[in-house]
Amino acid sequence: MKFVLWLVLAIAAVVNVASSFAFSGIEQMVVSGVTGLTAIATATGLYLTRDRRAA
Repeated sequence: MKFVLWLVLAIAAVVNVASSFAFSGIEQMVVSGVTGLTAIATATGLYLTRDRRAA
């Protein structure tokens, strides 16, 4: 599960960067918004599935 989340996070980051070169205007804003939300969601999922250790 964590591997899939890391993979999705990496793909979202790459697509987000590539969208600035491939698109312009509203298309770039939409792709950037979707990939940004995907990155935030997967980062949250990774945070929630981390190993918790008592201090």
